Amino acid sequence: MSNPERAKQEYDSIAADYNNGYAVTRPGVLESQLIGLGLGDLTGLTVLDLGGGSGVHAREAIDLGAVAVDIVDISPGMMKVAEDIEKSLGRDVMRFFEADAAKPLSHLPLRAEGYDVVMANWIFDFAETPEVLAAMFENVAGNLKSGGRFVGVRTANPYSEVLRTGKYYVTYKEFTPFPGGVKYTVVCHCDPPIEFDGATLDILRASPPEAYQKAGLTDVELVPYEATESV
Repeated sequence: MSNPERAKQEYDSIAADYNNGYAVTRPGVLESQLIGLGLGDLTGLTVLDLGGGSGVHAREAIDLGAVAVDIVDISPGMMKVAEDIEKSLGRDVMRFFEADAAKPLSHLPLRAEGYDVVMANWIFDFAETPEVLAAMFENVAGNLKSGGRFVGVRTANPYSEVLRTGKYYVTYKEFTPFPGGVKYTVVCHCDPPIEFDGATLDILRASPPEAYQKAGLTDVELVPYEATESV
């Protein structure tokens, strides 16, 4: 089974539990706060959320003032959760497109003028080759307005001690090195537990961030954990 097919099956299977599972664990809350700080004031802005899934961060973008958010995700099950939530809120500011963020998106009716902000949270953790990673970054940069902003979350260090011990409810295990990176299994210790496969390429962990620069993204900054309410 290919990586996209496996990811689609994995996320479809956990869709119903995701918002009340990982999203409310300590790392899930920390993630939301980090993204919120990265997004800042979105009043009047448009957002593209690559890998937006169940809409956790898309809804946060709307709370920060975004007037429209388009979600692209490989899992129709995850997006159905987001769509149902939006309907229950009586809102019509989100659109949903099923697609692989590592492949061209030109067939989708995305905004021709681009977006003020592009989010891509965790999608890079499914790239097992530099070519796939470059394709993901191309979709980020190619849909970003000139002077726009990209905000994303990725695994910084899969070998981190806290990811081995599960101190913060997430464990990485079953490491399999491959040329240029490492594969692993992620376990989120929520109720019920969520498990899926991931990968980290060495070039994403390099400093300076060459992968970002190749995509034309400049002024790259890390949001410090200490800036969040959680920490």
